[in-house]
Amino acid sequence: MSTAPRTTAAAEWRALGTSVRLVVTDPVVLDSCNLLLARYLAEFDAACSRFRPDSELTALNAAAGRPVRVSPLLAEALAVALRAAGATDGAVDPTVGSAMEAIGYDRDFTLVREDDRPVRLTVRHAPGWRQVKLDRASGTVTVPAGVRLDLGATAKAWAADRAAAMLAEAAGCGVLVSLGGDTAVAGEPPAGGWRIRVQDVTGPVDEPPTQGPYTTVGLHSGGLATSGTAARTWRRDGHALHHIVDPRTGLPVRSAWRTVTVAAATCADANAASTAALVKGAGAERRLTGQGLAARLVGQEGLVVTTPSWPTSAAPAPMKAAA
Repeated sequence: MSTAPRTTAAAEWRALGTSVRLVVTDPVVLDSCNLLLARYLAEFDAACSRFRPDSELTALNAAAGRPVRVSPLLAEALAVALRAAGATDGAVDPTVGSAMEAIGYDRDFTLVREDDRPVRLTVRHAPGWRQVKLDRASGTVTVPAGVRLDLGATAKAWAADRAAAMLAEAAGCGVLVSLGGDTAVAGEPPAGGWRIRVQDVTGPVDEPPTQGPYTTVGLHSGGLATSGTAARTWRRDGHALHHIVDPRTGLPVRSAWRTVTVAAATCADANAASTAALVKGAGAERRLTGQGLAARLVGQEGLVVTTPSWPTSAAPAPMKAAA
């Protein structure tokens, strides 16, 4: 196997209300891969968006307890969400849709900050993921009346996994797909791996963050995800709010951690583990260590804690993605 550096090519744009970054190890295929990615994300949005009135998920949430036949894409996205809920003991729960709406996150995030409607913060348990019935044999889903699903905690990461695998197979080269910092890679990586900057808030790849600790790591396979309370924030009625909800209270989580980054076999697994670590709070580093996951946790005051498998250093190299 050659260890000579590979030339890469990248494209950046926006979709699903977030940043999209595609990097390929064969510049010749960049445009065709970018077109395939755009088509796939459009299909994903039509199936899984909570904000589109014409999406499959919106219709499912409005079904009032009736079984609904869904597309294979939505069925798999929901299956991933339910697996994440089970694996995290409910810390990542797709039935927080009503809670998300209650705190004002009921539209594309670019519009949330501009909204000045009052919110009423009330403690309420999420209905619970076990109430959602997915019948893979018939392709139907039953969501109890009054329960609203939000797949945002897992679906974007799963979309990155699926897109990276699809593009790597189609193009026959190494591929990196980053959706808002949730990063999946597939195919043969560049020499030394994909260099990814880990930081509190997703930002331009060629501009290191002006504040907060950050580091660069190499990713050879699987996925890497960062969950944090500093990225998607807004204020209502004097309350500082963010997009990670604790299913036990229905309110934005109050965590010992500002951000948690996890590397795992898939980006979906990494996202579920990082989000659960924020929700569960203290002791998350011990739990992640016990799971054998490479993780980096940043406390509210900026103290960085890592699990034993997190790389201690990374050689300087051009940045390929920012999480």
